[in-house]
Amino acid sequence: MTNPTPRDVEALLRRVEWPAREARRLHPFYRGKIETAIKCRIRDYDDFAIWYSPGVAAACREIQADPQRVYELTNRWNTVAVVSDGSRVLGLGNIGPEAGLPVMEGKALLFKYLGGVDAVPLVVDVHDPMAIAELVLALQPSFGGINLEDIAQPGCFDVLDTLQQRASIPVWHDDQQGTATVILAGLINALKVVGKRLDAIRIAFIGSGASNTAAARLAFASGVDPAGCVVVDSRGILGPHRSDIEAVRDRFRAKWELCQRTNHERRQGGIAEAVQGMDVVIACSTPGPGTLRAEWLRGMCEGAVVFACANPVPEIWPWEAAEAGVAVFATGRSDFPNQVNNSLCFPGLFRGVLDVQARAITDELCLAAARSLANSVSAPAADRILPTMEDWEVFVREAADVGTEAIRRGLARRAASYDELYEQAQRMIRRARNMTAALMREGWIPDPGVGE
Repeated sequence: MTNPTPRDVEALLRRVEWPAREARRLHPFYRGKIETAIKCRIRDYDDFAIWYSPGVAAACREIQADPQRVYELTNRWNTVAVVSDGSRVLGLGNIGPEAGLPVMEGKALLFKYLGGVDAVPLVVDVHDPMAIAELVLALQPSFGGINLEDIAQPGCFDVLDTLQQRASIPVWHDDQQGTATVILAGLINALKVVGKRLDAIRIAFIGSGASNTAAARLAFASGVDPAGCVVVDSRGILGPHRSDIEAVRDRFRAKWELCQRTNHERRQGGIAEAVQGMDVVIACSTPGPGTLRAEWLRGMCEGAVVFACANPVPEIWPWEAAEAGVAVFATGRSDFPNQVNNSLCFPGLFRGVLDVQARAITDELCLAAARSLANSVSAPAADRILPTMEDWEVFVREAADVGTEAIRRGLARRAASYDELYEQAQRMIRRARNMTAALMREGWIPDPGVGE
């Protein structure tokens, strides 16, 4: 959309409202989005003696003798818990566990359809970070992995750090690692478009919440020099001068670390000062428009890259960024080019770690997922730096790439070749898609009719 008229903008805002209208209609129609399905044969009632008492005791004894066999004899190998206290739900804030449950069910739906992963939504009425961590540790025997979701900072950092140190299964916080991985994938390809290198760019990170803190960490791990970057929070540019953060550095450790590592020019001020002379702006901040302004972006370097990831409205509209000379622009929305969407990452990544029974999800696995996503776009262009969720083979390749990296890093309990991992992921994802299509075709997932 170039130089839109007021009517164009009004039509766009109406499109923003459409998903909410349909959600209000369809959630009560289906009364939820996921259910339990049976995966074993039941020829007659005699089979219950195999799957339950007395036959099941044989499987129990084998696991008792060798606990690792639980991954062969139960569905633990393919089951993930989506855990949230509802304290920081995207666009809604602290709405509590019950109100957060529809989000976690939606996450479980994406896990299954895009990754072939069985996910269980678990909203908890527990808000102390260490209590959440202890709860997850107690639940470990039932799951092959844990997806933390929508937990407010700084508690989200504490929960993840504790579980990564103590859990024996992979733990992931999608608001941190998922967003950061997809941002890095998009950045890799955006830099190909403008002809720049990761180790030669400077980035202004607008917002210092969980997403951008992790995005900065992954960017630095991939070769970006933190000294030439700046981070901005609601009070201005971070740096050693921020005595307000130093005073709470024990609680906000990640933010204080950014104060030490970034902004070696000792810039002060706000967003306007932060973006001057930068190659890239990555904003995970307050929804706009107007959070980022065109006059500020005009001061960026030639070949500027801007990711405006706030939802439902990006920090600046695409046409405003284009008028400011931005070469590559991305948002979190599906109705603009270059959507930065966590759903491109977590289904395939978890498919990969589950298939090798990985012990953890490290930054190295996130980097492998980012490279896999970037490589899935054969010829990056200004309006095509990331794949879309419709490109379902992307998840298959991502799973195989992540699983292979987990094996290489010594994180896997199960060895397999790349081709074996690829075939396993393809089979699991195709099965989930075909099951859904069959249930719709047979009417077991009913047609709700046409809405507004």
